[in-house]
Amino acid sequence: MLNAVSTKFLHEFCNATVESAGAAAGTRMFNITPPMETKLRQAIMQSDAFLSMIALLPVQQIKGQVVDVGNDGLSTGRDPAGRFSVEVGQNGNTYELTKTDSGAHILWETMTQWANSGSKGEWLKMMKNAISRRFALDMLRVGFNGTSIADKTDPVANPLGQDVNKGWLTIVKEKKAAQVLAAAVLDPTGAAADSYKNLDSLTQDLINTTIAPEHRQDPDLVVIVGSDLVAAEQHRLLQAADTPTEHKAAQQLAKTIAGKKAYTPPFFPPKMIWVTNLKNLQILTQEGTQWRKQENNEDRLRFENNHIRMEGYAVGNLNKFAAIEEVTVAEPQPAA
Repeated sequence: MLNAVSTKFLHEFCNATVESAGAAAGTRMFNITPPMETKLRQAIMQSDAFLSMIALLPVQQIKGQVVDVGNDGLSTGRDPAGRFSVEVGQNGNTYELTKTDSGAHILWETMTQWANSGSKGEWLKMMKNAISRRFALDMLRVGFNGTSIADKTDPVANPLGQDVNKGWLTIVKEKKAAQVLAAAVLDPTGAAADSYKNLDSLTQDLINTTIAPEHRQDPDLVVIVGSDLVAAEQHRLLQAADTPTEHKAAQQLAKTIAGKKAYTPPFFPPKMIWVTNLKNLQILTQEGTQWRKQENNEDRLRFENNHIRMEGYAVGNLNKFAAIEEVTVAEPQPAA
């Protein structure tokens, strides 16, 4: 149950949220103003380190042309007919947003425990983090795993939000399928046909064969790699390490692959690998469509919060994205 302290904190929290939105006191559902949109976007970005590195962008229309916010290759030269200029963006690379509803609730008992265990400031921090972090992680779940847009989503059958929206990989496969390879094999012995001995060689080959030539040496390219692949490669390196330097190299694997920064973000498929720049991964939200709903539900003994908006995913530059959907690690062969 809510005690007197948590009831007071919750009342102040709700009033402050409504007031910042410019809505009438006591309003349960309200449209988010542009300044509040910015604050909400910042709060969501700060809820997860990886989310703060990609591009969360406001857009005007439900459908439109994707804009590349990264390095789009050479933009310097000469033209006898006039000033030299290259187009920013790619023809035919469009985005489309869909209605998205994030909802979470916090039980009265939980809020009372928070109130009893700390100060008002700590309680407010827990409230904000509990809500914004859940919504932030959902954005990554869908971005990495989304394959379709269902009228009625099924979180039991699709726990990673596969039916909430089309994520980045699905978008690239639909728009430029050549950027996504189906499979590869890691085999340190080299015995498996067409295999790679390590993640460095696999990643470098992916860059050389799939990333457009004008982007292959861009300094902002990074590697996004699944946890299973990192674990298998680290195990192999540690097993073979004989010196402190080799041990250090194995431990550094999670940070760099093929000389590029490596990331293993939450909910990224464990056997997948991508090469791109982080700002190439975009989450787009239509301005003016964001609504918040908050209600202290006495019947269910919980505080409910919803964030409703038009949202979608996009890849800014398809030529600057390469992926392998499943990398298999070959099993070591027993000694003869």
